[in-house]
Amino acid sequence: MQKGNNNKLNRIDEELKKELSHIISYELKNPKVTGLISVTDVKTTPDLKYAKVFVSILNAKNTKATLANLKKSAGFIRTQIAKKVNLRVTPEFVFVLDETMEYGAKIDSILNDIMKDIKKEEE
Repeated sequence: MQKGNNNKLNRIDEELKKELSHIISYELKNPKVTGLISVTDVKTTPDLKYAKVFVSILNAKNTKATLANLKKSAGFIRTQIAKKVNLRVTPEFVFVLDETMEYGAKIDSILNDIMKDIKKEEE
């Protein structure tokens, strides 16, 4: 892949990320999509047919159900993106749960426990 093409894809990914965040937060009226949903990353294929959308879901009643309903809303989201982002082809969105925030929180918790144990041993 050429460097210039890669820069273009990165710009498209960032624009899609921004617009997807806005649409999911403010325009999506599906009551089954609950919790705080953050679009953490977007990876578009070079032919612009598909875009993998990484989402982090916090404070949801049921994370899996929220993700499933987000996938069901993909058609509406794609229509809104087509209106806002000027692309020859509007990609089909594949939503994937991004668990890096939960993983980071878990590691943070483990490190805090280790630090508490070290402080107890020092006393």
